[in-house]
Amino acid sequence: MRPTPPPRTYRVKSFGCQMNVYDGERMAELLAEQGITPAPEGEEADLVVLNTCHIREKAAEKVYSDIGRLRREDGTAPLIAVAGCVAQAEGEEIMRRAPAVGMVVGPQAYHRLPQMIADAVEGRRSVDTDMPAETKFDVLPARRKVGPSAFLTVQEGCDKFCTYCVVPYTRGAEISRPYSDLIAEAHRLVEAGAREITLLGQNVNAWRDESNRGLEKLIEALADIPQLARIRYTTSHPNDMTEGLIAAHRDVPKLMPFLHLPVQAGNDRVLKAMNRSHTAESYLRVLDQVRAARPDIALSGDFIVGFPGETDAEFEDTLKLVEQVGYAQCFSFKYSPRPGTPAATMDGQVPVEVMDERLQRLQAALNASQLAFNQASVGKRCTVLVERRGKHEGQWLGKSPWLQSVHFTGEAAIGDLVEVELIEAGPNSIAARLVQPPHG
Repeated sequence: MRPTPPPRTYRVKSFGCQMNVYDGERMAELLAEQGITPAPEGEEADLVVLNTCHIREKAAEKVYSDIGRLRREDGTAPLIAVAGCVAQAEGEEIMRRAPAVGMVVGPQAYHRLPQMIADAVEGRRSVDTDMPAETKFDVLPARRKVGPSAFLTVQEGCDKFCTYCVVPYTRGAEISRPYSDLIAEAHRLVEAGAREITLLGQNVNAWRDESNRGLEKLIEALADIPQLARIRYTTSHPNDMTEGLIAAHRDVPKLMPFLHLPVQAGNDRVLKAMNRSHTAESYLRVLDQVRAARPDIALSGDFIVGFPGETDAEFEDTLKLVEQVGYAQCFSFKYSPRPGTPAATMDGQVPVEVMDERLQRLQAALNASQLAFNQASVGKRCTVLVERRGKHEGQWLGKSPWLQSVHFTGEAAIGDLVEVELIEAGPNSIAARLVQPPHG
């Protein structure tokens, strides 16, 4: 790699989960601290950060395709950094296969990006996939201006070791950020314009502080911030839904009536093979407790079809669970082997065509469930947080308390909370009529 001029502009491309979105935002703030500015829309950047996700099917191969597409017509390329979970998993292999890449940095080490960029400018390629004792949160710059809804990572890593998942290997063991740090960052986000904060973690409800306080105590403290109107959290594990957290859905008005609680499958044998440590019955029992605490709650989940050994009858159990729960939203995927995970070498790998057929059936059931939930919302009045302008003149887009996409026309501005009546529901959005102008 030859020496190159210091980058003046950057573009961060984040793929996958909200944790990656958060990390992408933080890397952008880190680059801004170095005087590097975002590349204008439509213009090439001097530095491109590919913030990768290993949950994507054939994730590593897609990274190499993305790298190839960055080559310009004259044969040159920007300075390229590969970050995120694929970077953590592949490390030196990316350097070997992609000479155009100047640096590879894992999700726990991206605070070292400025030094790696300086090395790349001097012609030195580098890989950093360490999980250092000095965490990135200790050295990242203060949060800058944010939108009306902001992410706040409170917990990282996972100790659950589901047999299909690479997160324990790419993100490390479960760690919880200190209570005082989170309260301080939340205040900064609100001062920068956030009206809603979503607490993030691979197992966010496993968060515990140094005094063993659980996530509900953090939520209660955040609810005391006057200008913070809404609180959400994701992603949760069924085994970490404590009585205190369930009670928070009843007792904290600012905690929105929405819960993303992945189940992954509806059959107990499959769940055991996945090492999910819950059963379909125990999962449903948790949902019953949550609904008792907050009857209007919207439920969301994750599903994997075609896990090794899954039979037709076992898949039917998943469809039965979907019908029983009545999800408002869901994510569903075909099983995809991840190198180094136990499931990748299990017997009974399900043929692709069988997975395709099952996924189509599952998604049809989930889409019908989502549409039914949206249609049941018609006639309700609720508060919408305005997030951006719509495509049409005078149109605004925002989120309902149940995380539905809502569009309406009338007097509003980004960041406003407006009272609307939901009047027409589709599968992915709801039309509303403005009832009350912006407030608070």
